[in-house]
Amino acid sequence: CGQGGDRMTQAQLNAALDLMRRLPPKDVEVNLQCVIELVPDLTEDLLQSVDQPLQVARDKESGRDYLLCDYNRDGDSFRSPWSNKYDPPLHDGAVPSHRMRTLEVAANEIFDQYREMYFEGGVSSVYCWDLDEGFAACALFKKVGEMGRRGLAEGVWDSIHVLEVRERDGFPTAHYKLTTTVMLHTHTDEESGKVTLMGTLTRQVEQDLPVNEANNHLVNMGNMIQDLENKLRISIDQIYFGKSSQIQHEIRKNLSQARAQKLAQEALQAAADYGGKGAKV
Repeated sequence: CGQGGDRMTQAQLNAALDLMRRLPPKDVEVNLQCVIELVPDLTEDLLQSVDQPLQVARDKESGRDYLLCDYNRDGDSFRSPWSNKYDPPLHDGAVPSHRMRTLEVAANEIFDQYREMYFEGGVSSVYCWDLDEGFAACALFKKVGEMGRRGLAEGVWDSIHVLEVRERDGFPTAHYKLTTTVMLHTHTDEESGKVTLMGTLTRQVEQDLPVNEANNHLVNMGNMIQDLENKLRISIDQIYFGKSSQIQHEIRKNLSQARAQKLAQEALQAAADYGGKGAKV
């Protein structure tokens, strides 16, 4: 009976995740809440499995913004990477070990500079926690586009990078597994028309990298995140914007051809009408 129940739960989870993949990414939060109401027993599994647009909160102690996700959540409270405190306050909430907290503080300062250089604004957050044979980290970036620029009515970039690092005693290298998800939503409103693009891309890479003074964990993590995010940007440009430009070009081409044919027909008709009038005279 227990195994049958487990199979049923897994089947429900698979069906729910398949449904979420087919629904518009822009409405993922509303859709996820509806699915959770249908199968409340899958709440934790769904929250851990479904990537949602990142929400921004402000650390009351430091006055700095940070991002909310499942990796800094404990119940209904979220931990700030700046003060290491939960909001709403949670006295027995999970916090990283001293080693992980030290890494987390340094990572937040470094990736905050990366965010400013590459995104020219936005918000970033990094969270770290221990694993049995190493540690894990999650680096988050959110950028809201400047409204009105080039006809942009709405534009949001959310990227989630989850790293698992396996450390091996006596080995000069560590194994890194990076899973990156990018969620993009843009809406333009121009005289030529309205265009909405939205989608989600996920990629995963694994590498064995040396760990020493010159190449510590932060250096390796930063290089992997930068490389994969750049590749995803290129993919998004080719898949979404490249295809969109191609479609618009074909539409304009067809419209131009149709307009040219219409003008030619009107010219022929005008010539025929003029010829007919001349013959009567």
